[in-house]
Amino acid sequence: MGEDEQKDVVSAGAEPDSETNEAVAEEAELDQSNDQEPDLALDEEAKLQVALDSALSAAEKHKDEALRAMAELENVRKRAEKDVEAAHKFGIEKFINELLPVKDSMDLGFDAANTATDVDSLKEGMSLTLKMFESALEKRGVQELNPAGESFDPEFHQAMMMEESVEVEAGKVLRVMQKGYLLNDRLIRPAMVVVAKKSAEE
Repeated sequence: MGEDEQKDVVSAGAEPDSETNEAVAEEAELDQSNDQEPDLALDEEAKLQVALDSALSAAEKHKDEALRAMAELENVRKRAEKDVEAAHKFGIEKFINELLPVKDSMDLGFDAANTATDVDSLKEGMSLTLKMFESALEKRGVQELNPAGESFDPEFHQAMMMEESVEVEAGKVLRVMQKGYLLNDRLIRPAMVVVAKKSAEE
């Protein structure tokens, strides 16, 4: 066999081998691609699962925080209600403690009145008791209105009647029938008064 024939045989033999090789390479690439696609899908699913787990964990944490905040708010509300209730029940406790000595003094005065023969000593005891009571009221912002001789003021005085008077100027308080009181400069009871008017003889 000559060289030319040998070349033809080699050539003829080489072509099928090249085609086969290409086919095998393509099939290998296809197989590799098919192998990679499931791997990518698994990776994506794993990432989604991690993200979902993280979101669920955060949601659970926020739920716990919200429940704790609601519980704390409810506790604050209950404490506030108890404080208000206590203030209503015991808000005047200090005032009562200031009045108790007055009550004690009155009790002693009544006991003394049963056996005492000296009226002046009884008057003195009553005067001291009255001063104690007035002091307790003043400490609480209570101010007495005793407007005898003052000009009539409808904001603080309640005129019960008018009487003629030559001693007191018309329009002024002739006499106080019942004292009035202010609490921290706010009127809580007007003074009941008799107002002077001009005498018919004038």
